[in-house]
Amino acid sequence: MILNTIAAPNRKRSVRTVQKGVLAEVWKYRYLHLLALPCILYFLVFKYVPMYGIIIAFKDYKGMNGFSGIVHSDWVGLKNFNLFFNSIYFWRLVRNTVVLSVYLLIFAFPAPIILALLINEAGKAWFKRVVQSISYMPHFLSWVVCAGLVLQILSPTGGPVNALMELMGRDPVAFVSDPHYFRTILVLTNIWKEVGWGTIIYLAAITNIDPELYEAATMDGARKWHKMWFITLPGIKEIVAIMLILSMGNILDGHFEQVFNLYSPAVYEVADNFDTYVYRQGLVEAKFAYSAAVGLFKSVVALVLVVLANRVAKRLGSEGLW
Repeated sequence: MILNTIAAPNRKRSVRTVQKGVLAEVWKYRYLHLLALPCILYFLVFKYVPMYGIIIAFKDYKGMNGFSGIVHSDWVGLKNFNLFFNSIYFWRLVRNTVVLSVYLLIFAFPAPIILALLINEAGKAWFKRVVQSISYMPHFLSWVVCAGLVLQILSPTGGPVNALMELMGRDPVAFVSDPHYFRTILVLTNIWKEVGWGTIIYLAAITNIDPELYEAATMDGARKWHKMWFITLPGIKEIVAIMLILSMGNILDGHFEQVFNLYSPAVYEVADNFDTYVYRQGLVEAKFAYSAAVGLFKSVVALVLVVLANRVAKRLGSEGLW
């Protein structure tokens, strides 16, 4: 009792000291916090506040009367989830979404790493700047513009690709409407649009590698390939691991804008995914509760994948995200 009586004021003082220290740090870097405030407000307003809408996945919500309609809608529990799991679309959506994401992980994920390594090895500074500028440009175009370009280039009537094929004596092919070519088109256009932008973080990581390591390797007779393999890649492995973990969280991301602007009913069998399905069910057919259930299922699976990928990365020696 005596010890507790003595320790209590000490604990209060330590708590107050910590609070004062935190407030002092906040005030010390107040201008940096003000710069971060718009970003914090963005996530609060557009990411966290709308989370109350998750409850409509468990209700019979008809989209009437706004917030009061959500509150007073009948509770149906897991009915919307059962409808989705037992629908004919469930396995098709899982297959298409996972297959596209796996293709992007295999082909699109390494692309910016390879390009960053190649840019880093280029000898001329002006050449690096030109390559970076050209490769960045497609990122700033919307998928509406990019899809329009792709549709024109691959058009079976007047497109340059099919015109070249006709000159070679081959029949024109409706590439974008052919299920056999559609996934390949998605992967290639994704790489073309995002590879340059993805190199930024890897080039920044490469600049943090100690130049003396390269000088020592040169003295030992190492060639560019050896330095790239034994110095540059190990030097950026933590960034690669973090980006891979984040990519695992997007494995159920259907790349809605890209697919929506390129697909048609002719390729639904290979192109329809969670995002396009939610769009059709939620906005086109006004099944708000059902589409919310589909979206919530996708988000939960993505969260589980991020946690698992983080644990695997830690087991393999990476620091991970937390």
